[in-house]
Amino acid sequence: MKFTLKWLKEYLDTNATLEQICDRLTALGLEVESVTDRATMYKGFIIAEVAECEQHPNADRLKQCLVNIGTTQMQVVCGAPNVRKGLRVVFALPDTVIPSSGLVLKKTSIRGIESNGMICSEAELKLSDESNGIIELPKNAPLGKSFAQYKGFDDPIIEINLTPNRIDAGGVFGIARDLSASGLGKLKITSTQPVPGGFDSPTNVSIKDHKACPLFMGRTIRGVKNGPSPQWLQDYLTAVGSRSISALVDITNYI
Repeated sequence: MKFTLKWLKEYLDTNATLEQICDRLTALGLEVESVTDRATMYKGFIIAEVAECEQHPNADRLKQCLVNIGTTQMQVVCGAPNVRKGLRVVFALPDTVIPSSGLVLKKTSIRGIESNGMICSEAELKLSDESNGIIELPKNAPLGKSFAQYKGFDDPIIEINLTPNRIDAGGVFGIARDLSASGLGKLKITSTQPVPGGFDSPTNVSIKDHKACPLFMGRTIRGVKNGPSPQWLQDYLTAVGSRSISALVDITNYI
């Protein structure tokens, strides 16, 4: 079971440190297996802008770029088909470790042109399998800012080991409830207002043994237009290892 510290604090009002929370979880029988600090993983990756983009003089499929990182400009060779002038990108500084390969970037020469750092794709940052082009950030992405801070990746991921009898801890709210019950913070109770139905459900369920199945609930939803999930939902799912598909699939995985 994986969740982030920020996600937990949506349901738990606490001033406890990450270390205190992890110690208490293990004491409660929800053994903490790992804590992943993505801020460390993405150290050295910053938001930059392609200030100049020209054809590489010695290679048809490469571009010679000048990248503005906010404090200075750096020359880099890039082979991505979507690289262009004015694009906000994720730039890896020299001596940065690339998550997908473990490669440590060094100043190099590519086909006779000096290259410092790397303009990154999602695959290189292990954000998805997309490797056909570099990441395109919004025009208002803050130049020179840490990519980890911009994406909220400075939010530690906690993984706990669940035993079969602890299905209540299979959700973030249940974990928050356990911590609150142990005295480590106050549980945030959110009120959910009922939504009245607009039509009779077309699904008929016949329960033959009401003792074996005392309650059955379902709901039919119509008129839903599918599309991309909001960014906060994509970020939560990505953090716990689930790839964003579409709003309807993502909502199901989130619940």
